[in-house]
Amino acid sequence: MKGIVNTFFTAFLIQFDPSFASAAASTCPPPITTSTIMSDLPRWDLSSRFGFASPFDDKIDTLLETIKTDAKKFRETYENKLEENLYKAIQEYEAISVQKATIGSYLHLSYDTQLNDDKLKKRQGAISQIQSSIVGDYLEWFTLDLASIPTDTISDLKTKTPELSKYTAFLEEVQRSKPHDLSKEVERALTVRSPYTGTRPLVSFLDKELSMMKFDLKDGTDEVNMEVLLGKMSSSKDATTRATCMKALNDGLGNTVSRVGALSLSAVAGSWLIENKERSYKGLRTRRNLDNNCPDEVVDSLLEAVRSDGVTYCKRYYAMKKIILKETQGLDTFRWSDRNAPIDLSTNKDAGEEKKEEEDKISWPEAVSMVERGYRKFSPQMADLFMGMVNEKRIDVPAVDHKKGGAYCAGVVPGIGPFQLLNFDGSKNDVSTLAHESGHGCHDILAYKQGYLQYHPPLTLAETASIFGEMIVFRDLLALTKSPQERLTLLMSKIDDVINSVVRQCSFDRFEELAHSARDKGELSSEELDAFWAQAMVEYYGKAGNEGGDSPFDTYEDTTHLWSYVPHFHHVPFYVYSYAFADLVVGSLYNSFQKNPDGFEDRLIDLLSAGGTRDFATALAPFGLDPTSPSFWKEALEAHLGALLQEAETIANDLGYSGTK
Repeated sequence: MKGIVNTFFTAFLIQFDPSFASAAASTCPPPITTSTIMSDLPRWDLSSRFGFASPFDDKIDTLLETIKTDAKKFRETYENKLEENLYKAIQEYEAISVQKATIGSYLHLSYDTQLNDDKLKKRQGAISQIQSSIVGDYLEWFTLDLASIPTDTISDLKTKTPELSKYTAFLEEVQRSKPHDLSKEVERALTVRSPYTGTRPLVSFLDKELSMMKFDLKDGTDEVNMEVLLGKMSSSKDATTRATCMKALNDGLGNTVSRVGALSLSAVAGSWLIENKERSYKGLRTRRNLDNNCPDEVVDSLLEAVRSDGVTYCKRYYAMKKIILKETQGLDTFRWSDRNAPIDLSTNKDAGEEKKEEEDKISWPEAVSMVERGYRKFSPQMADLFMGMVNEKRIDVPAVDHKKGGAYCAGVVPGIGPFQLLNFDGSKNDVSTLAHESGHGCHDILAYKQGYLQYHPPLTLAETASIFGEMIVFRDLLALTKSPQERLTLLMSKIDDVINSVVRQCSFDRFEELAHSARDKGELSSEELDAFWAQAMVEYYGKAGNEGGDSPFDTYEDTTHLWSYVPHFHHVPFYVYSYAFADLVVGSLYNSFQKNPDGFEDRLIDLLSAGGTRDFATALAPFGLDPTSPSFWKEALEAHLGALLQEAETIANDLGYSGTK
């Protein structure tokens, strides 16, 4: 189905990098043990929602036969006769699509918690092959024929059948793809072959390799998986521990998966390259932008603003963080592993307490309580939706082996989803991640009334609820702070979040640009990708200080292979800018809320409930925001990141951290 975003997979908002650092230090309960954190954490309940006893349930095969029968009858009934009863045809197409997605989603979710189960992987692959054959043989024609119907004819059909207007967004999305559609024969061939010869098998293999990785921290403890390693690196207040984690990660990736990652990314970039040529997309990002119903010029404006103003703010922030880390933790060298280092000024000598060696852990009930409280202060409706996801076992919580890394929320289909996958380890990061993914879940539930074909928003709006969820929890915690030290601690954690989701994600986009641009010269090697990664880091963070550069970072040691564990590059090319887009939009939305709180919740709920039926410009107009304006992104950076940084610098200066302003 060309031009239509895969609503199941693009809902996978995976955060392998701890880019959404939570800040809850001032309200954390007394420390508890890791064993307490990890015992009896909730697992999601898929069977009762999907109606399948297991991935090997015969009901799946029976439903698959029904789908095939219905799809065959659908083609026989409507091909070359769409205009006779277009409304009924779309309804039947949607119903078949829901059945297909139900099976595919159930198997994906099941496998993501059992990546070591080869029988399940084979089962998933076999079903995927059958599904692709059904689509190619009986469904692929539909969107192609639909796209070819003249817009005037569509308007006449809406007049004759007013109910057809319900699918206006779907019709417009399909018709936008018309200039890039290929013949029915070619589209069918591509669809049927994809499970066998496309990028999917390579990407799946890379996911499995990453899930199986173990890291030895040389500290006498057992080897840990990637999620535990990343959590330890982002939560430790000891620079040596952080550096050890970074080296273990980089070395492990280099020894284990970087060459597999290069093969996968080379295939993905090659596929993207040839499709861009065959389908006549004018730029590297045009295909993604079209799916997002976002003009190239708007995305280019965003990237330009971040690369200029965003990079400036980024360097200012890390210069301040470097000074504070030196004074509070005795840091000698500011390394990349210190980028997300926690700063808790309430425990330094100025506060009259000894620094703690280990990060206080947060239990799952406490994390739930913190997110619910923040949500409820802003929107009781969103808080109720959040607690519904918790109580209905829609969240798979623990960071266990053989589970997909990071975190995501899958919308699945209306009436069954959503489901969240977390890797909760009791860190402050995890509170923010829970708030983030739960925002996606709220968005899905509110938008389900638009139906399967239209509930999922474009990527430019898909991160709005998730990042707004983080924002309201942050603002709730900020209001509870009782000292400048606590406030600065919280502010710096939030700025870590913003820089990671704005500047860092745009540096990811730059890496993709470099890799994809080089693909037409031949297959990409891991060494080439290492070089592109280093180039993007220098462009967005400056040349390392130990090389005579202007970066606050003294060294980029042990960062060479970090590109190889970022899943977006493989799963959804040029997705990453949507984080920057959404974070800056949310910052602007929150400023709008502060200026005019009356009726804001209703306007936001209305935006989320629209799902994919509104483009980003129409959706944001009620808030007085216009992201199509050339000045929007620079102004958003100043009002959001700039304002947070200015307040943090002022407090840091007042507290005596010299040179921070």
